[in-house]
Amino acid sequence: MAPTKTPHPVLDRFVEGFNHVVEKPLLTATIVLGLVTFIVVGLSFPFYLKDPEAFGAQILAEAHGMIFDIAVIGILLYWLNERGEIRQRIRVYKDEIDDYRQLDSPEASFRTVGNIKRLNRHQITQINLVNSSLPRTNLNYVNLKGSNMNSANLTNSSLIESNLEAARLNQANFENSNLNQVNLRGAYASGCNFKDAFLIKAQFQNALLIKANFNNAYLMEADLQGSYLMGADFENASLYKADLRGAKGLTAEQLSKAKTLYLAKMDKELQLQLEQLSGELVEA
Repeated sequence: MAPTKTPHPVLDRFVEGFNHVVEKPLLTATIVLGLVTFIVVGLSFPFYLKDPEAFGAQILAEAHGMIFDIAVIGILLYWLNERGEIRQRIRVYKDEIDDYRQLDSPEASFRTVGNIKRLNRHQITQINLVNSSLPRTNLNYVNLKGSNMNSANLTNSSLIESNLEAARLNQANFENSNLNQVNLRGAYASGCNFKDAFLIKAQFQNALLIKANFNNAYLMEADLQGSYLMGADFENASLYKADLRGAKGLTAEQLSKAKTLYLAKMDKELQLQLEQLSGELVEA
């Protein structure tokens, strides 16, 4: 049989009161401040009676030091708190993108686009959008430099003047999207689908576009200098005034399937081969 616990009313009330105080930080701080003030004033009172002027000067000096400490510590704590809140918000935005990554719904796309723009406001451009479903979205002027967008679905979307420099776009789908004046310099876009896309004045310098699909795309005045175009499909593509100088792996056979190459710039050897194969493309 377990021993019966003897009640201690006074001790129980003390513990209850102590817990009540501890659970209220402001009340606890006030009590501690009162006790410390009482002890300090009590110990220093004899010194005040002995030499009030010298004691008052020391108090004023300490007060100035305290003001300085409060200012420095306050600014530091405010800065640290702000940085902490910003990091927390960034983490939340990235987590939401992960949550909605493969959901194919207008709401998921809308939320993901909103989080991308919020991350941009915090100067975050390298965003993980692998396998994201973002059809029919508005991503005009967003900065996704260095982002990973492999296998992302952006069909029928708008990315006018967006920055996709050095982004990973392998197997991404931009079919029927508007990418006019987009920056794709140095992008990794092997197998990327640009079918029926608007790419007027797009910047593709040094981009990796192996087996990219430009079928029926509008590449007027697009800059593809130094890009890698092995196996790229230009069937029925409009390359009016496009710059193809220095493109690697590009053949006359690929370009012969284009809708127009009028005023397009290309290496001399390639141009001669194309004129022999299909001269009307270059002239009209």
